[in-house]
Amino acid sequence: MSSAAPTAPDAAPEQAVRSDVPARAAGRWVRLRAAVARHRADLLVGLLFTALAGWVTHGLWPDPSGRVLALNPEDQTLYEWFLAVDSRALLGDFGLLTDRLNAPDGVNLMANTTVIALGVAFAPVTLLFGAPVTFALLAGLNLAGTALAWYLLFTRVLGAQRLAAALGAGLCGFGPGIVSQTNSHLHMTAQWLVPVIVWLVVRLLRAADPLGGPDRRRMLTSAVGLAVVVSVQVFVGEEVLFLCALTLLVMAVAYALADRALLRRALPGFAGGMLVAAGLALLVLGYPLWFQFAGPQGVADGMFSPHYFSADLVSWWTLSPLSAAGSDEAARLTTGPAEYNTFLGWPLLVVTLGCAVWLGRRPLVLACAAGALVMGALSLGPDVVVRGDRTSIPGPYALLAGLPVVDGALPMRFALAVLPLAGTLLVLAVDRALRGTGRARRLVPAAVGLALLPVLPAPLPTAERPALPEFISAGHWRECVRPGGVLVPVPLPTPKEPWPMRWATAADAAFGMPEGFFIAPYGKGGTAAMGTWKRPTSYLLSEVAKRGGRPAIGDRERRQAARDADRWGASCFAVADGTRHADDLRATLDQLYGPAERVADAWIWRV
Repeated sequence: MSSAAPTAPDAAPEQAVRSDVPARAAGRWVRLRAAVARHRADLLVGLLFTALAGWVTHGLWPDPSGRVLALNPEDQTLYEWFLAVDSRALLGDFGLLTDRLNAPDGVNLMANTTVIALGVAFAPVTLLFGAPVTFALLAGLNLAGTALAWYLLFTRVLGAQRLAAALGAGLCGFGPGIVSQTNSHLHMTAQWLVPVIVWLVVRLLRAADPLGGPDRRRMLTSAVGLAVVVSVQVFVGEEVLFLCALTLLVMAVAYALADRALLRRALPGFAGGMLVAAGLALLVLGYPLWFQFAGPQGVADGMFSPHYFSADLVSWWTLSPLSAAGSDEAARLTTGPAEYNTFLGWPLLVVTLGCAVWLGRRPLVLACAAGALVMGALSLGPDVVVRGDRTSIPGPYALLAGLPVVDGALPMRFALAVLPLAGTLLVLAVDRALRGTGRARRLVPAAVGLALLPVLPAPLPTAERPALPEFISAGHWRECVRPGGVLVPVPLPTPKEPWPMRWATAADAAFGMPEGFFIAPYGKGGTAAMGTWKRPTSYLLSEVAKRGGRPAIGDRERRQAARDADRWGASCFAVADGTRHADDLRATLDQLYGPAERVADAWIWRV
């Protein structure tokens, strides 16, 4: 019997491997192309939002270290310092109480709007390229990320068509309020976790409804996910979380009243899931929250007057100066360019109201309308203000004034919650119109589009940033103070003039300094205050920097100067070239601490 032909058994597997490699690669490429094709519209929407965010913040580029937001450079200086301090977590040099400002007492980071989670997440960018680059990135990414997150919520959870979702999400991410907050308030514009919180709450509610078959696994995962996201949001921006929670509470009550059958069916499971989420979040947040309110340098009250930070009633139907069709004259209706929270304009208000009426008594519509009305009314503050004049008409906020936590929120910022609620109503209306027939199919999307045109954002104004002294930028400060030590810039930073904090920011917060721009318990009776009181030497130097002149210095002033330097733990004082009245400051410091040394473009005094 003849044998079979030789088959070269060793060669067959090798050949199979060789031919399978390109096949697997081709398969992955096909799957990738299919995924891109399937989500092409979503990707285009994301690119559109990114381009719009780039347009709004393009004044900071291509040189973030040389440009600054012209309307609020003080807060930008503060947030860049926050980012520099947060980045030190990668170096193992970080704590909730930092000694890199207000030496020697330090600053409680939880009591300040420090965006710790963002600072740590972007720490590599900060350490490689500097805090100004991180700030510029976050300013744009917060806008685009918030809009994209709402878009995904509208398409995936509401099931809205993409055009409707894009219009509503655009308002959520680029509405007048959030664009104005982009003037250096990173903790208010980082709202991209809010839609995730809403999604998890909705997911928990659906899982708790017995009609769909209660799904305990989904209830548990929703509760755990909610605890995680809420915990992260605390380290991004507590005020946004507070506004989100209050809005959802109002909406939940309104929704329950509109659909009492759902309330009876789902309440036990939903309430249980929320308790689990709250308990898990408290395990994570218990210590940080205690530290914020009762820890070292912590504050338990708000320092901003609700009477001052109340929204003007007229501002609601006025267009923001930062909108395409806005006017600078409208700025007189608010406290500053970072607080155009209510400036929706009458076209958008009318169209949103019309959409709500047209949609009818659907529970979600009623809940959104109730939330918008309550949060809008609370924004008016304790007393209604009309065209800058405070009336005797009490606002609903008067019922909440003085309550713990609530008094830490600015009334006019309650209006920020109206943006996503109005956006949701617009999404529901446009989606219904696109799915229907007749004139509404064209009329509603056209009306919504026309109403949104006047509030399209204009680019944020920017200005040239003053250059840092070579003493700092070239690292010569190390000849004056060791890393972790205290450098005293003259004049010292204050909340109104925090510019010397840029020195520490440029050095990645490697050294500390006295005084500065922060919130701490230096008010009457240990209440919250902005900044701290000046030591005698600091006051003396600030007066020289402000008015010039050379005050008489005697033994008493020199002894006080030594005590103040010892109190601060100072290694040296520094005056950079170009400082106002630099010659007078140098002469004064020579009298206080002896002859100066020249280092690069600065004079220093070792103590």
